[in-house]
Amino acid sequence: MFKLAHISDIHLGPLPSLSLRELASKRITGFINWHRNRRSHMAGDTLNTLMDAIDRIDPDHLAITGDMVNLASSREIETVTAWLQDAGEPGNISVIPGNHDAYVPGAYEKATKAWYPYMRGEDAPAVWDEDFHCYPYMRVRGNVAIIGCSTALATPPFAASGYFGRRQARETVNLLRAAGEAGLFRVVMIHHPPIRGATPTHKRMIGIRRFGATISAGGAELVLHGHTHLNTVYSLRGQKMPVPVVGIASASQGPGGSKPPAGFNLFSISGSPGNWKLLRERFELNEIGRGVHLAETTRFLT
Repeated sequence: MFKLAHISDIHLGPLPSLSLRELASKRITGFINWHRNRRSHMAGDTLNTLMDAIDRIDPDHLAITGDMVNLASSREIETVTAWLQDAGEPGNISVIPGNHDAYVPGAYEKATKAWYPYMRGEDAPAVWDEDFHCYPYMRVRGNVAIIGCSTALATPPFAASGYFGRRQARETVNLLRAAGEAGLFRVVMIHHPPIRGATPTHKRMIGIRRFGATISAGGAELVLHGHTHLNTVYSLRGQKMPVPVVGIASASQGPGGSKPPAGFNLFSISGSPGNWKLLRERFELNEIGRGVHLAETTRFLT
């Protein structure tokens, strides 16, 4: 039995002080949005409460599907780096970037370099190389292959879209096929939901059809995403069975907001190729925000 925990959209706060130069960009809109809409419900001890609950369960691995920061300033990226080091060893945590991690031009590269130990695939260089395509990457843990993809890119103000391109699709298919031939349970991590209609147009993933073709051509047993701050279950066409596509609420969302409170998925994976067993348990912050409880249980046929 392999236990995989899944959180997303940490948006680690509070916001640090930003210079006028840093705010003279798309960051000004995010800065205003944080103070108007997010600060009251995405601060406090919510993330610590969630991580304490995950620590007590002690999963074999933790998957984080993007949006580690808010405005992708250098100080935020440094703070997340320290948070990751405290959360666990790079070999036990896999991270992919979200649109907030690529909020402005240059941020994507800074974040990837800083968090590279948590994004480094099996055959990747030991040290981050700006000429190396970090995504997709694959990590094998027990009988599970964790494949990290990226849809993160800098977008204009009031847009939060993502992109899944041809090169990444081609390389992801190759990784999925290799993992399938090795008899591994394949988990794909991506930030934007690869489902039409799951987000408003300005927040959508460009390349949804390409991603769907990637999953059906390469084969997969589970897709994890974030971005919407919602607890959702969709599916994509697989080679033999539908592939579950599972999202989770923001890991920093306190109770009382317009979005569901913070939570995490815990997947229990057992069996073997052709007879995989997948159990999802969704844990959620309680009404007073001082603990978590089991909110939902789902069994999938894979």
